[in-house]
Formats: sequence, C-alpha cells, structure tokens
Amino acid sequence: MKRILKSLALMLGMLMVPIIANAEEIYGDVNGDQEVNIADVNSIIGVILDGNDFTPAADVNGDGEINIADVNSIINIILGEGVPSQEHEWVDLGLPSGTLWATCNVGANAPEEYGDYFAWGETAPKDYYDWSTYKWCKGSYNTMTKYCTNSSYGYNGFTDGKTELDPEDDAAWFNWGSSWRMPTEEQLNELINICTWTWTQQNGVNGRLVTGPNGNTIFLPAAGGRWDESLDSVGSSGYYWTRTSDFFDSYFSDYACSLGFFHSGYVGCDCDSRDYGFTVRAVRVSQN
Repeated sequence: MKRILKSLALMLGMLMVPIIANAEEIYGDVNGDQEVNIADVNSIIGVILDGNDFTPAADVNGDGEINIADVNSIINIILGEGVPSQEHEWVDLGLPSGTLWATCNVGANAPEEYGDYFAWGETAPKDYYDWSTYKWCKGSYNTMTKYCTNSSYGYNGFTDGKTELDPEDDAAWFNWGSSWRMPTEEQLNELINICTWTWTQQNGVNGRLVTGPNGNTIFLPAAGGRWDESLDSVGSSGYYWTRTSDFFDSYFSDYACSLGFFHSGYVGCDCDSRDYGFTVRAVRVSQN
C-alpha cells in the first residue's frame, strides 16, 4: 500500500495545477496554503501512512474518516470534477440493522423518478447493455475479468474470489460519495422480510410503497430494466441491484443478486445477469 500511494503522488505531480478557492472553505486544502494541489495529496498520504496530525479539511468527502477515498476526492477536485455530494435524503425505516435507505434512485431527483440504469459493477449508464459492452468481461458471460469465483466463467480460468463490489465499482459510492453504498443481499432481504410492500402510484408513477416497522416509508418506482438498447417492463416491474454477487456464485459467476417486484404481487431477492441495466437505491452506513 505504501508503495502504491507514493507512486501515485509522484505520477500526479506532473499533472497538478494549483486551484485557488475561497479561504473560508476550501475542500481538499489539507495543508492550509489556500491551494488544492499535489501537496495536499502528499499530506493525506502522510496522515494515512504515518498518523500525521490533520485538520478537518483532510476529510474531503465528509464521511468522518481519513482514507484513500479522500485522496481520490482531492484528485477529482484538481482535475475539475469536484467532490461527490453527500447531501442526499434518507429515511430511517426502523430496521434492526439500522440501515438508512435513500429516498430516491441514483441519478434521480425525486422518489418517483427512475434515475440511471447500471450494469452490475459499472458506475455510469450507457446506450447498450449486453456482454459485448460489459466492463468486467472479454465480450461474453464466460470471460469474466473481475468478481469471479468459478474458473469456468473466468477469462482463461480467472478467479479472484470477490463476492461483493469494491467501493469504486459501486454506483452509489461512486456517484454519491463514500457515505453511500449499494445494499447487500442481507440488507435487501431485511427490507423484503420486515417491511410491508404495497403496489401504488406516486405522482402518477407505478411502484411499491415500502413501509418500515416504525411507519416510515420509501417509494420504489417500477422502473423496469434495460436489455440491449431497449427499456422493458416500465410501469409493471422494478429491478434494483445489490452489491452482492449471485448467492450461487460458485456455480454461476455471471449473475448478481437483485430486488425484483411485479404489479402482480411478487417481491423477492433474485439473481440476474450482470450485463442487464437495473436501477440502484442506495443505503447509508448503519446507525448502529
């Protein structure tokens, strides 16, 4: 890890142009020189590796921790991409785990909006969804290059044993910041088994109203899913990814766990092909 971080700092040094910001609040100005540049990357690395003292400015992404995610956030600032906002609304449904669920989908601005569609392990929407465009394979379901536990599905027999998305491959973490993640299979099953699910409409959009033990609710629109270049089942079905691979992953490394619900009454934890484009409803870190 030390070698990786120090190499990163050296490589970035040739790219950085100082950015001057308002002195009242400069995200990423770890060393207090009123600039955001490679020196701040080095300061963060010093905090992580050597336990150096730091100011609140070192917590660039606002998640209450100082780690590699803050290095990534500083790099984004320097490259002009900014810091992912942590300010998205969430609801406490009174779940035993303390999991807090977002009020709208990633890419949406209101609960009834569908938001963006992501292949599993990808962080941006696209125009065409199949194995030929999937990030973590070589063009087919049995040429996986990441998240594979069965050599029959891996490229040239590849396996890595990973059964949960790394943060950088998590659409919620990548787009909303490090306070957010896609739910795990366990968090999804908790939502399914403990909450009440009602087929309804919100502002004219079909979906499921999910009521927690404490009476609080979230609305999941029936956003359908994307296959190839088509958008199917809108208004009648909802498909939402978890960050967990298929619970039969040792047999089928081309599938991942997802939420599926239909207007007919079915709600369940399913397994679907990773190249499909599904929506994402994010969760925050547990309050317990």
